[in-house]
Amino acid sequence: MRNAKPLRFILVLSGLVVIGIGAASLFTPVAFHGVNGIELGGDAGLLSETRAAGGALLATGVLITLGAFVSRLAFTATAVGAVIYLSYGLSRVLSIALDGMPSNGLVLATVLEVVIGAACAFALVRYHRGGAEAGRPE
Repeated sequence: MRNAKPLRFILVLSGLVVIGIGAASLFTPVAFHGVNGIELGGDAGLLSETRAAGGALLATGVLITLGAFVSRLAFTATAVGAVIYLSYGLSRVLSIALDGMPSNGLVLATVLEVVIGAACAFALVRYHRGGAEAGRPE
């Protein structure tokens, strides 16, 4: 979808959000998680796990954002966006069902993840089914 502005918007938005979350989790995990009442303390193992996930999210965000500007990455970036956001959002829904309600910030994150993931999934279906009419590179 080289010239599809809605796809570019979805990819830039979803990529920048993941970049921000990934960077915060990688570089300032205690403060980032503390906003939602999560105390990481000084446990080196827990901090390592948190920073590793943050680095993966940061890299994922870069890939998703690149998909808005590099047409051959658009399909992959859209698929990765749908997978990452829906897996986080739906996993949080499962956690709410099994573990109870988290802080309001995490409930908001759940809603945003499902909405952004659904937007990526919608774009992915349109991109895949639309062919050249939707702007897919031939």
